[in-house]
Order: sequence, then structure tokens, then C-alpha cells
Amino acid sequence: MDLNTATIELKGIGPKTVKSYEKLGLHKAEDFLYYYPRDYMKYDPLTTLSEECVDEIVFFQATVVKRPLLKRAGRMQIVTAALANEGTEVSAVWFHMPYLTKSLKVGETYVFRARIGKRGMFFHVEQPLIFKMEDYRKIEGTLQPIYALTKGLSNHALTKVIKGIFEGVSFDPAEDAELFSPKKETLYAMHFPADLKQLLEAREKLVYEEFFYFILQLRLLKEKKTLEKCDFQIYPSAYTVRLIEHLPYTLTGAQKKVWDEVQQDLERDVPMNRLVEGDVGSGKTIIALLSAVMVAANGHQTAIMAPTEILATQHFETIAKILKKEDIPAKAVLLTGSMSAATKRDIYEQIASGEAQIVIGTHALIQEKVNFQSLALVITDEQHRFGVRQRELLSAKNEKKPHVLVMSATPIPRTLAIILYGDLDLSVIDELPKRRLKVKNCVVNTDYRTKAYQFMEKEILNGRQAYVICPLVEESEGMDAENVADYAEKLKEVFAHDEQIRIGILHGKMKTADKNAVMDAFYRNDIQILVSTTVVEVGVNVPNATVMLIENAERFGLSQLHQLRGRIGRGEHQSYCIFMSANRSKHCMERLEVLNHSNDGFQIASEDLKQRGPGDLFGVRQSGDLHFVLGDVFQDAHILKRASADVDRLLTEDPDLTDPAHARLLDKLNQMDGGLGHTVL
Repeated sequence: MDLNTATIELKGIGPKTVKSYEKLGLHKAEDFLYYYPRDYMKYDPLTTLSEECVDEIVFFQATVVKRPLLKRAGRMQIVTAALANEGTEVSAVWFHMPYLTKSLKVGETYVFRARIGKRGMFFHVEQPLIFKMEDYRKIEGTLQPIYALTKGLSNHALTKVIKGIFEGVSFDPAEDAELFSPKKETLYAMHFPADLKQLLEAREKLVYEEFFYFILQLRLLKEKKTLEKCDFQIYPSAYTVRLIEHLPYTLTGAQKKVWDEVQQDLERDVPMNRLVEGDVGSGKTIIALLSAVMVAANGHQTAIMAPTEILATQHFETIAKILKKEDIPAKAVLLTGSMSAATKRDIYEQIASGEAQIVIGTHALIQEKVNFQSLALVITDEQHRFGVRQRELLSAKNEKKPHVLVMSATPIPRTLAIILYGDLDLSVIDELPKRRLKVKNCVVNTDYRTKAYQFMEKEILNGRQAYVICPLVEESEGMDAENVADYAEKLKEVFAHDEQIRIGILHGKMKTADKNAVMDAFYRNDIQILVSTTVVEVGVNVPNATVMLIENAERFGLSQLHQLRGRIGRGEHQSYCIFMSANRSKHCMERLEVLNHSNDGFQIASEDLKQRGPGDLFGVRQSGDLHFVLGDVFQDAHILKRASADVDRLLTEDPDLTDPAHARLLDKLNQMDGGLGHTVL
């Protein structure tokens, strides 16, 4: 077996399961080795239940004392069982697991893993994991990987396949030996660590490698761009002056400063490569529109690429409305993947002829069929979701090099931003418009849930809407967290008394058309409560939504929580964000309190950087925006800085990487998709 062995040829994988593995992006043996666990379960010694266990996740042994019962509540299937732990009574409940009524035997003793709750005098557990006693003794004290799964796969099956690959695959022992550790040992320790120390060491090596190659490509890219010339002649326009004068608000000082920087870049004879970084609601969209209008006034085209069809459509509607209102002679068109073939052909013709000056779309803009007449400006929104290569593909639509403007709402401390955007000049909108009402926040534990529901209902009866954010799409093996599918069913039971409250769900696994339909219904207030994963984090704009309840807030990074909170507070009504934590530890609640006291994304990012430690490796990730496969730029800032310093040292000693010892680095970069290997930006 080698690293390129196809998934269907791997031991233990047949024609039925291969599709499930490929759905996870696992097409060959190498993909499995880089499919890192999303978490690890530590199999702690068994605990005797006591008051000290309440709100803690523990392993305990218990005997089934009564036959498990199955009951139905609407579409919910609920199994209940009575257990005994050394004479202490424990009630247990499982959702959607009817088979437990037969597999759990009265009088048998099992090991359970759950967060311990208390109802009156008795202990209570929900959805506990179950182990046979002899199976548990074999793994007690170890760290076992937990993988992200899809329908048709189990954690046990995937673990077995990965172990088989490690046993059978051969590696090149010289691979990157000058810079990095031998791969096989490091990767094995990442999947199957002997202990926490070995896991941390393996992870640091792999994160360093990920950052090193990313920064190296950016440095080489910037070097290349300094030699480029821009052949577009763009001059200031009276239309942008008029647009600013007619806005229903005054630009902030920060917006004016950034617009001046962008305008000066557009007038120069070298291509602009600028990042505009601004907090949620700081007003980046108007900078993009002013830039596009200035370019159109000079007879050229602008492409605006958004990460989702929802956001692309919202940008198009906003821009088209303003162009019409201000009588600006520029035509905007929308191009997305879900459009009909006939509609796309019509849009292609308008773009190729130059009839359309402002083209707004998703990845569809990169397709070969899209040909611009005179593309002078490329604007990417939340660009980390596209990555360096996709930005380059869009820029390459012309023989002439266009200007590039990148928008990001992810607040990053400046020291890290300079490293991460090595190929871009940096502008920061660090001032929020005075017209926006600040979101009111509260950090609570799960005891507050009933009050939260009552508050949501009160707001909905006043005509408003609410988001509920869950960390998971569906129930996941080994994961103690709320999921969208089951949570929506629970809410339907909670609000069954009020037919006016309609509940919808949204997550990344849905088809684009279904996601658009749900968001459109929410926008029209046909849905009052939207239960969603973090897919709403990117650019969904529903001004009427005034409440956000974030379940398992402890599982998210502070900056991502701030991004999510940015979906509310966008209208004229006061908005409220409830951060609900299932973990009541002092450290966890103090960490979340940062959000209670600040709405400043840059301050929150800096605080998060200070507070995060080596114990926060899994379960708390930052935003999907700055998403490396393994690295987290906040938590791993020290590794990022070290990798940056090493790249600088390397390029100082050998600028063109001509030393034979460095030839492998160039080979590696050339092999990588977008220059980042398994890193997905």
C-alpha cells in the first residue's frame, strides 16, 4: 500500500461505505492520515457519584434496575431507564435510540459517561455513552480519537481503517528532514497518542509545518507582486463624491481614512493588494461599493466574490438599489451556481460585452465560461474562505493585472494580521457607526434555558425573530453538545402552544437551494426561530432578528462568538445575545464574561489570545474564517510567530531557494493545492 491507494481498495471499506468516506473528502490513503480527530476522549478512572460530580462529565458504573421504557413525544423517541450506582439512584434518558430497550439488560452492570445533573434528590443523566465493563477496562486511562462523521460511518470503523493504513503504508524517511520531524511517527501520535504530552508535541510539529508553508507562499507571492504593473488608468469620480453626500449617514473617520487609502491605490500604476479589516457592522460594504463605482466611472469592471449565495444575493440587492436611487450609470448583475443555464448564458454575455460593470457572485465567477471585457478590480468578501489560489484565479481573468481588495470581519491583533496577510497591505476600520444600538449580553448556565425561551417568546410576540446556534448538525458519537436536528424538535414541543411560532433549521450540509429557501423565509418573517450552526456567521442580514441564544457557548472561540453575535443588532430595535454554557467551571464562565463586557471585536480577540492555553486545544475553535486544518492563529500565535521568523531567516539566506537543501520546499509548494497542502483556507 502507498499513500495514493484509492479508498475503495483499503481494508474494511466496501462499495456501500466508500461513498460515505468520500463524502468526508477521503479519496485515498493519504487523506485518512491527515483527517485529524476533532477531539479526544480521555477514559478516566470510574467515579462514585456524589454532590461534587454535579455539572461534571464523569465515567461511572451502574446497574440497570428496571426494564428500560420507550415513549414517544411527537416525533421524538425517548428511552428512560432506572440505574443504581453503589446504592445511589440515577435516572437516565436517551433520545432516538429505541434499540436500547432490548440491549440494556436488567441486572447487568455497565460503564456510563455523562454530565451529571440532579433532579430533586436524585441524579439524572441525558444521552450517556454506554460501555460493557470488560471493554472499558481495556481502554481505561487512554486517549482515544473522536472523528467528525457522516451518515453510515461509526467512529470505531473509521479508527480501524486509519490504524490499518498506518500499519501498511510506507513513507519516504527523508521527507522534509531538514525542517520537520519524520512524518509517520508524528501523524500516528496525532491520531493515537500515548498520553497528552505526546499529543501536544505532535500537534505543535504539524501546526508549525502548516503555518510555515502558508507563510512561505505568501512571502514568495508578495515578492512576485512587487514586480507587477497595473495598466488600468483610474481617476477620481464625481459619482463617488455624490454617493457619499447622499448617504443617510455620515462616514466615520475610520471609513474616510480607509476610503482615501483605497482611492489612492486605485490611481497608482501598480496593482492594489489591500486588506480592509473591520469589526462586524463597521461599514466595509460601502468601501467596496465606492471602489466599484469609481472603477465603473472609468469604463472598467469590478468582480465582487462572496462566500455564500445568500450573502452574494444580499450584496447584489443592496448595490443595485443604491445605483438606481443615485442614478449612477453602472449596471450590477448577480451570478451564482444555482441559476439556470439560460440565465447564466445571458449573464456571461453581459459580462463579456462590458454591459455589466459590477459583477457579484460566488465561486461561479472563477469558472472558465466567465470572461470579462475589462476587469480592473477584484473584491473578495471574507476572503479566507477562498484562499490565495482562488483569489489568483479570479485575478487571472484578464491579461492585465487587476487591483485586489479583500474584506474581512474577523478581528485579529495587528501583529498576527501582518503575518497572515503577508501579500496584502493592511487597512483597519476600527470605529463603529454611532447609529447602531449596542447588543445587550448575558452569560448563563443551562438552568436559565426556560427563562431564555420565555424571553424569546416575548420578543417574537412583539414582532421580532430569534436565532438559536448549536455546535452540531446532528447527534454525534462521543460529543456532549446540542445539535440542530434534535434541538429544533425540542423547540417545537416547547412552543407547541403557540401556532404562530414557526421554527426552521439551517446548516452547512443542506443543499444550496434549501439553505436559500430557509433564509428567504426567515428574512420574510415566515420563520420566527432559526436553529442553525455557525453557517449564519457569514453575512446573513436579517434586521428584524433581535435575540440570539448560543448553546454550548463554551465550545466556541470568543472571536467566533463575537462574529455570531454580529448577526443581530442590525436593525432599529434593541437586540440581546444569550451565551449559554453547559460547563460551569470558573475558568469557562470568566472567559465568556469577556463578551458580556465588550462589543469590540479587536479587544475580544486580544483578550482571547491572552486567556487561551494548552488545555484549550479541542472543542474551542476560532472562526471558520481563519481555518487551518489544525492550527488556530489565536491559540497557536506563538507557533505562528516562530514559523514567520524562520521563513524570514530562510529567505534572507536564500531568497530564490536555489540551495539544493531547499529544493524540496519548492517542490512541496508546487504540489500543494493553493500552496497549502491539506490546509483549507
